Amino acid sequence: MISKSSTILAVGATGQFASLVVPELAKRGAKVRGLIRDAKQGDTVLKNGAVEVAIGDLSDRASLDKALKGVDSVFYIAPAFMPDEVAIGKSMVAAAKQAGIRRFVFSSVIDPILSMLVNHAAKAPVEEAILESDMEYTFLHPALFFQNMAQAWSTVEKTGIFSEPWSTETRFSRVDYRDVAEVAAIALTEDRLLFGTFDLCAEGNLNRRDVATLMGEVLGRKIEATRLNPDKIADTPEGTGAEQVSLMKTMFDWYDHHGLMGNSLILRAILDREPRTLRAYFEELAAQAQSTERSLCGLSRI
Repeated sequence: MISKSSTILAVGATGQFASLVVPELAKRGAKVRGLIRDAKQGDTVLKNGAVEVAIGDLSDRASLDKALKGVDSVFYIAPAFMPDEVAIGKSMVAAAKQAGIRRFVFSSVIDPILSMLVNHAAKAPVEEAILESDMEYTFLHPALFFQNMAQAWSTVEKTGIFSEPWSTETRFSRVDYRDVAEVAAIALTEDRLLFGTFDLCAEGNLNRRDVATLMGEVLGRKIEATRLNPDKIADTPEGTGAEQVSLMKTMFDWYDHHGLMGNSLILRAILDREPRTLRAYFEELAAQAQSTERSLCGLSRI
């Protein structure tokens, strides 16, 4: 059992997903040090439940060594399609090993053995490095995140169309990363998940038509499922570099022919409750959109 007096380093503590782990750890009385790149975000990390802030960069070994001083455990998740992800991940593991870290929890991805998907395959060498380190470990293999759909929600509401750049028939398992964050916190503060590798999925293997139906039920109108031209990815915020665009198009091509599916049993057993559902997540997005609209209407009357 990890002592409550020990410190847990949460890497990327202001990131979209690691930021969800920090409050889960704080709920359990853990002492969290948030590793961030921008010192201006320090107050955000502290308000989120961390008690310390470390400024550093995953590509700067000296800053990692400094951030790891006095730390007992590490939570690590890499940004999607991060350049040199393998080298940076292995460097993180090596720094943790040298610092005498006892426990390392890695938020990996479902099916890291898929060599055609670079964002999956890049996780396997990092997992191997963790295994070779002889640190205590837990590997989390979450399915596609519910949160990845948040950016498209306003477009769906405006147009009545839900579109992605691969086949409408491809089926995926998905998961709310808040559930993954809870599992990560358990792995970092308890011993029952030690040396385990866990696929983490909510109930259901849905294609885009199924997802559009759920959206329509929440919004009270028909939502059409369509296939976006993959070339349009170059016009989105994610497609900021030629290499990244190429990797994403390879992923879309793979998704055209194959899904990513898992089973909800493991997540349900770990949490001892039903995982959050995609429908409930859409209901939250709809409520947030309505709240924002009401606030804007209120401002327009001032």
